[in-house]
Amino acid sequence: MPAVFVTASGTDIGKTFIAEAMLREWRAQGHQVAVLKPVISGFDPAEAAETDTGRLLAAAGADITDDSVELVSPWRYVAPLSPDMAAAREGRAVPFDDVVAYCLAAINEANETGMYLLIEGIGGVMVPLDDTRTVADLIAELGIPAIVVGGSYLGSLSHTLTACESLQARRVPIDTIVISETPNSEVPLAETRDTVARCVGKIPVEAVAYQQPN
Repeated sequence: MPAVFVTASGTDIGKTFIAEAMLREWRAQGHQVAVLKPVISGFDPAEAAETDTGRLLAAAGADITDDSVELVSPWRYVAPLSPDMAAAREGRAVPFDDVVAYCLAAINEANETGMYLLIEGIGGVMVPLDDTRTVADLIAELGIPAIVVGGSYLGSLSHTLTACESLQARRVPIDTIVISETPNSEVPLAETRDTVARCVGKIPVEAVAYQQPN
């Protein structure tokens, strides 16, 4: 698995938590790892370590510096909104083609070196990046498998299956679906996993229990 894209059915589902776990597991297995979260909104440089970018850097065993943040997340926006809206607040736009090129260069390097590369998206799979293109379109341009993270809240079945269909419509291979337990949800995690698995054929479906932050 030289490169994989971690996306989700929505925001605050557990995507970064799953990505962190993957990076740590790869490192424990002896792999060299690299990580990108090319676009991030709600970014406060004064609190970089607490952002998704900082968490991913820490999980990859890297120091959190201005340079490392720039390498992992070149397109950073302050407002905690969808990327297109956050960029517009700053009089900018997300340069979709540049994001694609940046990610492809990292994918090519991973393929050449054997390094494991994890690219994390922003928000859900259908979050707009610019006027016409979404995270799903970005994944399709990159030509790598996706891991889809869904929740276990009431309604998550529809959201997760819709996310998967949007990727499949773009011919994106789905490596795994991960059901990340939603805290305080009365919907059983195992039943959510089993129902999703019944609906997606041969795609592996895993469940990850919620862990209270320290």
